[in-house]
Amino acid sequence: MTQNGPQEAETDKEQSFISHLIELRNRLLRMVVGVLVIFIVLIPFANPLYSFLAGPLTQHLPQGSSMIAIEVASPFLIPFKLVLLLSVVIAAPWILYQAWAFIAPGLYQQERQLVMPILISSTILFYIGMVFAYYVVFPLVFGFFTRTAPEGVAVMTDIGKYLDFVILLFLAFGVAFEVPIVTLVLVRMGLTTVESLSKQRPYIIVGAFVVGMLLTPPDVVSQVMLAVPMCLLFELGLWLSKRMPTSVKVKSEPSEQASESKQAYKPLSDEEMEAELDAIEGTEVDKTTKENPERKA
Repeated sequence: MTQNGPQEAETDKEQSFISHLIELRNRLLRMVVGVLVIFIVLIPFANPLYSFLAGPLTQHLPQGSSMIAIEVASPFLIPFKLVLLLSVVIAAPWILYQAWAFIAPGLYQQERQLVMPILISSTILFYIGMVFAYYVVFPLVFGFFTRTAPEGVAVMTDIGKYLDFVILLFLAFGVAFEVPIVTLVLVRMGLTTVESLSKQRPYIIVGAFVVGMLLTPPDVVSQVMLAVPMCLLFELGLWLSKRMPTSVKVKSEPSEQASESKQAYKPLSDEEMEAELDAIEGTEVDKTTKENPERKA
């Protein structure tokens, strides 16, 4: 039986690993199916969706100008690409739920209480960032570009280049709107404090403008429109952090028990040690006498 023990333990580990792989495969398949269902529903509306996306630019194009398609297959592939990306964005809550369902069994109760609100709030903020980019940033940026075009230059943007441009802005503003969540998590986990972040405010403001320069196209309007909301959202994160606990104790029970046992331990003196040894020897002698009465006789 002692020889079969390690083999059985190894077999259990392999079965557990295989079950985790099967669970991961099932979750990934559900993610793909969710995206595919939304894609099938939206594909008939591919061209109207692209026209809606191009609205902020076409409204500012000079009279008689329009967007163009340089590649032969662009009129078909670009709306197709837009619908695929939009399907992933719409299915983001479903994708995050599947990821959550896969990792949740391995988390402690306190970790579950922290992770689920973060997933929900970060998804909502990402959507808000995209909406802000479309309705606030796009009209300002494209209006600026079309007005500054040199005289005699016809503004006729390629549909593929335009899609890549707006996707970059959507991602930049979606990620930028996650600043309150990042601030709250750092403070909540005890990695930093509200006072420390407040002292670093000037550096964070400069960093926001640097991030705006790196994530947005090389124009002042989009950089400022990204940096300013990041600074305001950072202040929002600080405000929320002041009204929540500063740290979450995770897996702290073993360490607390170890510290208590360490504090309870006191070394024995020589006399106490000899008394303990005598007591142990006396117990062993009594036990031997009870087991073998003849030896006592």
